[in-house]
Amino acid sequence: MEEIEEIQKLIDKINTRESNSKEYQEMKIEELSAEIKKVIKFQQESLQMIEDFEVKGVQQDLIKYAKIICKNTIEREILKIQEVYLKKIENKYLKSNKK
Repeated sequence: MEEIEEIQKLIDKINTRESNSKEYQEMKIEELSAEIKKVIKFQQESLQMIEDFEVKGVQQDLIKYAKIICKNTIEREILKIQEVYLKKIENKYLKSNKK
């Protein structure tokens, strides 16, 4: 039962990331780069925890749900950051070279 509660806490933690999303438009390129690294690290750690629960044989349906939530939510967050990041790079470097 303890493992099930831990998985549910992890799912809640992943879900709250999206509601706590930051104002990426206001960040500098360097901050966005650091943010992408933090999100990817969080994704890797979360997937590792999920795999550990899977090895223990904890409720497979809950494990599948956790994987889907982790993949979808975190990838959506990464895409948001990347979109802003690429626009800022384009504006700073590519458009300034055309002048």
